[in-house]
Amino acid sequence: MPDPSVKALRGTIVSFTGDPFLIDPAKALVHEPDGLIVCRDGLIEAIGPYESIRAKLPEGTQVADYSGCILSAGFIDTHVHYVQTEMIASRGKRLLDWVNDYIYPAEEAFADEAHARAVASVFCDELIRNGTTTACVYCAVYPKSVKALFEEALKRNLRLVAGKCMMDRNVPEALRDTAQSSYDQSKALIAKWHGVGRLLYAITPRWAGSSTPAQLEAAAALWREHPELNLQTHIAENRDEVAFVTKLFPERKDFLDIYDHYGLVRRRTVLGHCIWFSDSEFARVHERDASITHCPTSNLFLGSGLFRLRVAKDPKRPIDVGLATDLGAGTSFSLMQTVNEAYKVSALNSAPLTAFEGLYLATLGGARALGLEDRVGSLQVGREADIVVLNPKATPLLAFREARSHSLEETLFVLMTLGDDRAMRATYVAGALTHTREPVDA
Repeated sequence: MPDPSVKALRGTIVSFTGDPFLIDPAKALVHEPDGLIVCRDGLIEAIGPYESIRAKLPEGTQVADYSGCILSAGFIDTHVHYVQTEMIASRGKRLLDWVNDYIYPAEEAFADEAHARAVASVFCDELIRNGTTTACVYCAVYPKSVKALFEEALKRNLRLVAGKCMMDRNVPEALRDTAQSSYDQSKALIAKWHGVGRLLYAITPRWAGSSTPAQLEAAAALWREHPELNLQTHIAENRDEVAFVTKLFPERKDFLDIYDHYGLVRRRTVLGHCIWFSDSEFARVHERDASITHCPTSNLFLGSGLFRLRVAKDPKRPIDVGLATDLGAGTSFSLMQTVNEAYKVSALNSAPLTAFEGLYLATLGGARALGLEDRVGSLQVGREADIVVLNPKATPLLAFREARSHSLEETLFVLMTLGDDRAMRATYVAGALTHTREPVDA
């Protein structure tokens, strides 16, 4: 009898062990043209050439044959708002007006747990359908919104990092907590959810403009008590936002110094956007070993600006950078489409992204940005078996263009330019097939 805990996938393996921004991509990349991945109990048990690995398969194990497709680590979305899913494609506003006119009214609905659960279900299904198996997520201010998301993610065994927004000023009264209540509610959520299944908690002061100094101190207190957590926040996304925050904290030398002053910039800090950073701020992020999340579709949609990716990845003081959809200002759940837009942003900055760099940002780069590289982001023995199967012939146009590709890099570049959810032939979450576009013999 075959062992039901064992799964095997055949295809072209593409994964990373290093950062192609910093070292020779050939040394950062693992490429097995005809490879086999063996998963047992949610982890990768063996990986390598098909001919050598298949002999080690337990008797009766069926192989899901994805020959002609690429087996990649599951995608990692490092900054996304599930409570904004309903507001995707809301036109005509810049950041602060967009948030006030569209987002805050939508988030008030998440006081209703049934509504939160319905949106969380759609959100989690869309992640999986787009090959995203790990995400760092902003919930609403209401603890019920966190509960709903975590329960839906737990059903699907997703690796999520998420937390309730802490907001005690400059937001509608219905969305406002206090420094004390945000501390108490976050602490209770940490005790309830952190480490359950594949769920992790992120301390989430939304941004300096919506938190008083007392609330930032409360966030710091939580982090001192739970140093293993992530902390996520927004920074330097829009010039009006920077000007607004500067007036609120005139004693601080720049935006980053606000968070730094309260001890909120260190390893596992995930800073969203960072478009209007000075060179000094980039240098301090590197010194603190914090990370940045690049949100190109959102930044273009809101007209916020062009993130200087090459500056962030400067080999003299490199920063871990992840890629993010940033829904609902972001315009797609697809990290392939997000890489597409990241390429355009980098081209406008006169430093075009390569295909290997793009796939790295969507996988191992995101894992490193979240401090999860020992668990996800690459296809290695012992890592969690989150795998996406990319079909380079998923559409007639992709198939037509793939016939003219002459290298792996060209195939990946075409996928990241023309690919979307249709190119996700299958998604495996912890070794379990959770999405497929066609029947598989396995």
